[in-house]
Amino acid sequence: MVTENLAEVERRICAACRRAGRSREEVTLIAVSKTKPVSMIEELLPGGTRDFGENKVQELCEKYEQLPRDIRWHLIGHLQRNKVKYVVDKACLIHSVDSLRLAQAISQEAARKQVTVPILIEVNMAGEESKFGVAPGEAEGLIREIASLPAVSVRGLMTIAPFVENPEENRIYFSKMKKLCVDIKGKNIDNVVMNVLSMGMTGDYEVAIEEGATMIRVGTGIFGERKFEERLETIE
Repeated sequence: MVTENLAEVERRICAACRRAGRSREEVTLIAVSKTKPVSMIEELLPGGTRDFGENKVQELCEKYEQLPRDIRWHLIGHLQRNKVKYVVDKACLIHSVDSLRLAQAISQEAARKQVTVPILIEVNMAGEESKFGVAPGEAEGLIREIASLPAVSVRGLMTIAPFVENPEENRIYFSKMKKLCVDIKGKNIDNVVMNVLSMGMTGDYEVAIEEGATMIRVGTGIFGERKFEERLETIE
């Protein structure tokens, strides 16, 4: 079932890329495996899937130890400063940096472990009180502050759009994210690359691709619905 679901997601990604006049290679699919067992991840490995997303540091670390080292683990959930030390040398990309203090903690731990950590700045484009992320107008200023820190590298932006029944309702937020990313990239800030735009999930990833997403985060569309009690446990 998981491989069949992945094939359908892949078909829809390709269709969205064609509509947008983009190459399929421009979009990285992150299979969001939070709360799902290692066995389900293993089903996808023979087909070449290597990018997986986790919300919680503990779960990422546990799966990191059990699965092949060539897997690229993305930390997509809110990161607390006291847990940074566990993940800086395991995550290929931290998507959810939304404060200077968090970036400083990542920088200190990364320097201690002699690694450079790629990060994305999380932007709360829709201004939802329930979501983490900086306001769009604060993103450039935060990036300029973080850019001077050692052992971290700002690679782009991430957003979590509102949960909507009609994905077209989120097009405006994805479009604004793309514009913000382009605007900041145009400033040519040292130690800032801005080549990653992480946006779009199971309900709206096709619209996100059409608006310029370079990474999409798909969980339910691949692994199926989560149980209600699992959802409660994953609330940050």
